[in-house]
Amino acid sequence: MIRTYRIHDLQPYINWAYFYHAWQLHDPVEQQKNRAEAEDILRQLDARYQVYALFELFDCHSHNDDIVISVKGQRSTDNGQRSKVEGQRSTDKGSESLDLRPQTLDMPMLRQQHGDCLCLSDFIHPDHDKIGVFATSVDHGLEKDFDQDAYMKMMVQLLADRLAEAAAEKLHEEVRRKDWGYAPDEQLTMEELHAEKFQGIRPAVGYPSLPDTSLNFVLDELIHFKQIGIRLTESGAMKPHASVSGLMIALPEAHYFSIGKIGEDQLHDYAARRGLPVETLRKFLIPLLSP
Repeated sequence: MIRTYRIHDLQPYINWAYFYHAWQLHDPVEQQKNRAEAEDILRQLDARYQVYALFELFDCHSHNDDIVISVKGQRSTDNGQRSKVEGQRSTDKGSESLDLRPQTLDMPMLRQQHGDCLCLSDFIHPDHDKIGVFATSVDHGLEKDFDQDAYMKMMVQLLADRLAEAAAEKLHEEVRRKDWGYAPDEQLTMEELHAEKFQGIRPAVGYPSLPDTSLNFVLDELIHFKQIGIRLTESGAMKPHASVSGLMIALPEAHYFSIGKIGEDQLHDYAARRGLPVETLRKFLIPLLSP
């Protein structure tokens, strides 16, 4: 599912607190002055640029620290990710065909080594559940059309970041109420949305409960980011920079947490479950590794 949003549709969903933080503005008067200028720029951008969202809902279940996602058919990948996705081939009158019966893709998760020792797979039922995979991004022009003016380039980049996050907020609301439909009667104010008073969570790649940016390669395999113009760097970073990707989990008890530091034992276990060399994943997880 692909959605296209106009900037004015997303503007109410912008969390301005993060915008002020990026400018290091603490004085309320300065914040309001900065916001008024930003909103004027948004009005100028509205006719030229759009924001995009991509979402797909999958059947899944948990297996220990893995989320096992049901997919259809045979998928290939050119980034070295191991995928337990196998098409069954049959021969009919001498020709080979692909049987598109549902197969699975394992998405290993990391587990906290302290506190409650949580893992995102804990919020997925071991027998049967559903999970959402999403990405949002802005028009490329928002990141390249203002190179001649340093101030405007910074302002538009920060607004683009906020718009990508706002698109994720709006998409998640639509998914909860309509597409997935597990909260059809939800009526939350914008303040309640920003305070995450809704049912479920949408952990984003690179954030504390889903810190491994190499998982973007797995999400890309599932929903094909290029459909909304996102490409991945070798480090799993998304281009345009103003992009968000992640998961949607519906369990009412699900909540955000931080993985924190992990040890060599979990690094080796995680690498084995990902089917990747330890040293490859070490590069992605350096900030998490205990000294």
